[in-house]
Amino acid sequence: MEKEMKFKCIALINFLVLQCLAILGVSKGFDFFYFVEQWPGSYCDSDKFSCCYPTTGKPAADFSIHGLWPNYRNGSYPQNCDPNNPFNESEIADLISSMRRNWPSLACPSSSGESFWSHEWEKHGTCSESLLDQHSYFQTALTLRQQTNILQSLKSVGIIPDGGSYSLANIKDAIKNRTGYTPWIECNEDSSGNSQLYQVYLCVDSSGSNLIECPVFSKGKCVSEMEFPTF
Repeated sequence: MEKEMKFKCIALINFLVLQCLAILGVSKGFDFFYFVEQWPGSYCDSDKFSCCYPTTGKPAADFSIHGLWPNYRNGSYPQNCDPNNPFNESEIADLISSMRRNWPSLACPSSSGESFWSHEWEKHGTCSESLLDQHSYFQTALTLRQQTNILQSLKSVGIIPDGGSYSLANIKDAIKNRTGYTPWIECNEDSSGNSQLYQVYLCVDSSGSNLIECPVFSKGKCVSEMEFPTF
């Protein structure tokens, strides 16, 4: 009986150790972040998405945060790394007003953003939890949003959201001139099938502190000319 109990205790300890190592290994083992911002006009002017303004009202006509995503250099990424660490709004209470301005949800039905933030934390944020707790994770994204200021980068060279067509090369150059790093641009199509500027990806080191050149770009590509729709 004593031997059996000892064996069960050892097995349980080994199981718990392996579980801890698995969580820590995933959350520490990524190589960099993608910091992704989206243009709301392109989200709403697409048949791919249903667009509903937040319950707090129409967001500003500016790029907003989509997410801060841990990634590997081989192009894959970890996800849903810790089901025992769900989103807790109380941990970011002091950030809520800033997040509603800079990280709104345009998904339907209308919301004040909590379900979007919960998804981003639980799918992506938990995979960096050994380095960034919930508050630090969201604060880091907000800081990066302020630092990059994509719309001002584009406006400074005459690229404005007026429904006009602009070159991919000029868009990338404008963002690189401000940030110092090469962005990856994602396009989508409007309801008429025209390619339009949708999302901007910049890369950040695994501490979340510094922009870096992207070790690998996301899949897909844009055409050489694209629309920049109004919002």
